[in-house]
Amino acid sequence: MANESSMPPRESLAPPVSVAPVSMSYVNRVVRAKLRRRAEPEHFGLNIYPMMDMLTILLVYMMAIFASSSAAAVQESAELRIPYSTSQVELSDALSVQISRGGVVVDGKSILDLRNGIVDPSLKQGGSSGFLITPLYKSLSEIRDRKKRTAQRFANQPFVGDVQIIADKRTPYRTLSEVIYTLGQTEFKNLRFVVNKKNK
Repeated sequence: MANESSMPPRESLAPPVSVAPVSMSYVNRVVRAKLRRRAEPEHFGLNIYPMMDMLTILLVYMMAIFASSSAAAVQESAELRIPYSTSQVELSDALSVQISRGGVVVDGKSILDLRNGIVDPSLKQGGSSGFLITPLYKSLSEIRDRKKRTAQRFANQPFVGDVQIIADKRTPYRTLSEVIYTLGQTEFKNLRFVVNKKNK
């Protein structure tokens, strides 16, 4: 009977294993398989881009709503005395053009200065005989273009050229004619005069 000490160790009884080089394609297959088995982490977050689009639409809509005439809030002063009338027609939303003794204000923005209600001839196309007031024409054209762009985006707000004229009762007829002519040249054709309501 052979001694245990004379037996070769167990490792030496195993057949020799040949280590073959592993190809890169095999390694890539193994890595891809392991990655597929691993669950992808869920991304929790808030996508703000749709919210920004919605905010922009709301902002444009609110600007269109609140860019209405401020005729109802007009205060009389020494420069602006509004005539009285018995008309029962109520105010509607429209572009506000205010003609006082000292100047013309469009939608709350001062456009030009007047001297006792008269337009300086240098501000008119054609000089003293002209009717087109150049600074007023430029300002009204910008407002018209803006309103037309809004009308293209919102079908329920078409551009109709409504204007409310708030004129001092001492305004010369020539100045009033020049302002109305300039309004007509910029497609603001539906004119209404704002007056004080006479108490019965």
